[in-house]
Amino acid sequence: MTDAHDRLRGWAAAKKAILAGLRFTSLRLRLVVVFALVALTAAVSASGIAYWLNREAVLTRAQDAALSDFQQEMQNRAAALPEHPTQGELQHAANLMASSSQHFSVLLISEDSENSVGRRIAGNSDLDAITLAEVPRSLRDAVNREQPLTDGNKHPYHLYWQRIVSNDTPYLVGGARVIDGGPTGYMLKSLEPEAKDLNSLAWSLGIATALALIGSALLAQAAATTVLKPVHRLGRAARRLGEGKLDTRLRVSGTDELADLSRTFNRTAENLEKKVADMSAREEASRRFVADMSHELRTPLTAITAVTEVLEEELDAETGSVDPMIEPAVRLVVSETRRLNDLVENLMEVTRFDAGTARLVLDHVDIADQITACIDARAWLDAVDLDAERGIMARIDPRRLDVIMANLIGNALKHGGSPVRVSVRLADSELVIEVRDHGPGIPQDVLPHVFDRFYKASASRPRSEGSGLGLSIALENAHIHGGEITAANSPEGGAVFTFRLPLDASPLTLPPDEEGAEGAVGGGSGEEGGAR
Repeated sequence: MTDAHDRLRGWAAAKKAILAGLRFTSLRLRLVVVFALVALTAAVSASGIAYWLNREAVLTRAQDAALSDFQQEMQNRAAALPEHPTQGELQHAANLMASSSQHFSVLLISEDSENSVGRRIAGNSDLDAITLAEVPRSLRDAVNREQPLTDGNKHPYHLYWQRIVSNDTPYLVGGARVIDGGPTGYMLKSLEPEAKDLNSLAWSLGIATALALIGSALLAQAAATTVLKPVHRLGRAARRLGEGKLDTRLRVSGTDELADLSRTFNRTAENLEKKVADMSAREEASRRFVADMSHELRTPLTAITAVTEVLEEELDAETGSVDPMIEPAVRLVVSETRRLNDLVENLMEVTRFDAGTARLVLDHVDIADQITACIDARAWLDAVDLDAERGIMARIDPRRLDVIMANLIGNALKHGGSPVRVSVRLADSELVIEVRDHGPGIPQDVLPHVFDRFYKASASRPRSEGSGLGLSIALENAHIHGGEITAANSPEGGAVFTFRLPLDASPLTLPPDEEGAEGAVGGGSGEEGGAR
């Protein structure tokens, strides 16, 4: 089962790495795509230019050779015909002209004015006979159009040509007329061999472009690996630094920008390590100072508390031995001594939490009995409405639960007013305890700070009856149990503090005849700190 689980996790990690590499947001993929696009653009441009130049060169060479040969044959063969040749003479001359090295078809046309006015005589070569209908009209008009003679134009008729496509086959069509009443000749040459050569060239250029694209992608991958390897090392080092491993450093080699970045990272990490070490030392010194101060205050406070208890007994005695003039001062001293004693105890408790020395003494307790004992010990029975079924058991530290409930209920009574409703329920393997008051609620700007130490909602009222540590201590006690306390405002009005404690196993629920099991109550500070 373990091996299968490990293989599954390995496959999931590999899949995640592959998908991360394929994300377009990946720098590696972007580098490869950019390299490939640049190479593709360059290759396509070069191939297109090369194809166009070669195409023009091939077609021009074939065209010039065919037209030159045709013009020469017109001068040698067609011009030698009599003024009014017969069809046989035209046929014979056309065959002689077509037998040249260029292998084109020839059509000779002459006007027979002796027998019938306007009768046209045509002679075709035997090779791929060409008809007059195959010659474009524009070309025929240009060939038969007589040009005026000028200094720049010595002849009335010229050689004209045009490329056409018939049945997906390219052809070259040329035409010329013999001067002084000779026949008109047309030639038709297939450019299919040249087209096949150009198609082969296009395929070759396409293959070369594809190979260039693949090569550029491989080069881009290699370049990306070279460039991104330091970036990946920097990312791993940054994650280690974020995890608190402040001694993380990068190995620096070279003098490029990435090397400068590595040096900057190392300097930053070194400075951060020094600052964190300095702050840790200061925090430790401050914590030690608070702990030592709280410990040193306990001895004189013990004596002062004993004296104030004696003074309080004298105040409550019927003999009236205390002068009425100083009675208010004595009561103030008694009250402030108790407050100072609570503050010292809370500071020592906070110091233990900060130092990580707070320990749990766990026991299976009945939550309803535990909360009832907390309320009864502080004489809050008339002001608190408890909604909790007996028999809900949880493994918890009784003393710390007492501290949590004393602070939450005391805070609700002081800032929200009675009646305070406390409800206990089980939800999704969690113990949920809600403390709700019926006061004005907590201002929205204060909600994020209600658990801060010594936080005051109003700077104009820096002094309160509590120490400002009660809710903070309650939250720390919840955390040490693996639980959480949240504060919110109820839609019906008032503030709601919710204590959630995950249960490792199914809660123990005692049967009715076993209810009332042990529910020892540890001593709690009852500090009602807060910021409302």
